[in-house]
Amino acid sequence: MSDIPSLPPVESAGPAPQPAASWRRPSVIIAAVAVALLGWQWVETRSRLADLQEDLARRLADGDTAAKEARALARQAQENLQDLQAKVGALDARLSESQGQQVALETMYQAFSRSRDDRVLAEVEQAVSIAAQQLQLAGNVQAALFALQTADARLGSVDRPQWLPLRKAIAADLDTLKALPQVDASGIALKLETLIGRLDRLPLAFEAKPKAVAVQPDEAAPSWLKSLWADFWAEFSQLLRIERMDRPDPALLAPSNAVFLRENLKLRLMNARLALLSRDGNTFREDVRISREWLERYFDLGNAAAAAAKADLVELQGVPVGVELPTLQSSQLALNALQAKPEQRADVPPQAPAPAAHTPAPAKKN
Repeated sequence: MSDIPSLPPVESAGPAPQPAASWRRPSVIIAAVAVALLGWQWVETRSRLADLQEDLARRLADGDTAAKEARALARQAQENLQDLQAKVGALDARLSESQGQQVALETMYQAFSRSRDDRVLAEVEQAVSIAAQQLQLAGNVQAALFALQTADARLGSVDRPQWLPLRKAIAADLDTLKALPQVDASGIALKLETLIGRLDRLPLAFEAKPKAVAVQPDEAAPSWLKSLWADFWAEFSQLLRIERMDRPDPALLAPSNAVFLRENLKLRLMNARLALLSRDGNTFREDVRISREWLERYFDLGNAAAAAAKADLVELQGVPVGVELPTLQSSQLALNALQAKPEQRADVPPQAPAPAAHTPAPAKKN
């Protein structure tokens, strides 16, 4: 038994695990660095999210303020609309009263048998009165021109040398009316009505989509690398958008604010139409100017319909609305002077009293 060789001591196998410890230590360091990087990334992400939330809250507050201002503007426009409607109603009442007076005059002319010259002068007086009423109540220059031309033609049908001053006064008033700028109020009102109807279909600026690049048919087929890069760039460009921050950003408009914008623009155009009918040139041009600025600021002018609407508003800004119209006083004075002298008319004896010039009674105010 003493010849059996002894085994080596167990302690001599102790240093064997050292290679495993040598590769685990770098792994722990790498894991710690990765955890630190992930933690730093998480903290930075949270900080950016907090900044974005704060910026979004500030912009939403600005949007609420703009909405309140829009509602206040809408209320003011509604009050102005009611006031203008009341004025238009008063003008309609005066026009109806004038039409009633014209009917009464026609009845009076038919009831009395007058000489030929009296009938001609009565027709001329009616035509001049109609021309003056068209200018004062409706601002219709074309109707006034037609009425004065009718009066001049009626005077020309009867050759009376004593009527020459009246014809000269009517000719002077005709030249004055022809020199006025012609305003097609009906056409302008129709154009405004058409613009109001097209507003709901005009795209806003933040709704604009990037235009697709058309591929030329004669170009050679791109390589697979170019196709891959084009697809990557098309997808990546959808994630980025450059916006101006020095003015309110239409891209941050809430849907309700977009509705308020369209409705306020409609109210502006309706107010411009009422100002056109009441011949208020300053209000008409101001409303058209503000409407054009809103269209340029908030709508996509790259769209053909929006560009056409802007062109219409630019054209309407140059319309001469509210030009001061003449009163035809020279024709009325010449007519009154001729009617006040019976001896100036042939066929009427000197003793016959001249018919008094009829002046429309002013409308009574309640």
